[in-house]
Amino acid sequence: MNNGRDKETFEQRLAAAQAAAKGRTKRDPAQSGAGAASQAVNFAMRLGVELVAAMVIAVVIGWGLDRLFHTKPWLMLVMVPVGMAAGLRNLVRAAGKTDGGRDKK
Repeated sequence: MNNGRDKETFEQRLAAAQAAAKGRTKRDPAQSGAGAASQAVNFAMRLGVELVAAMVIAVVIGWGLDRLFHTKPWLMLVMVPVGMAAGLRNLVRAAGKTDGGRDKK
């Protein structure tokens, strides 16, 4: 059949992949600053999206309830502070995760 030829090539590919993985785990100090800045931008974008998503969901729920109960625009207006509260709660929860657990003593 293959006479062990596939096993040898697999072992060679595995060794090459492990060597490449070891090379990637070492961080260059010049790149770590760029990585930190990128992580900060990603985190800020995530916080913004979470706040806006909570608001949009609350407004859509309020709009749907208004259409269902024919109470335009009152339930939508009631849901705006609910969405703001939910968005702020998500922000506080997400920001607490970045402290590395220091806020829970």
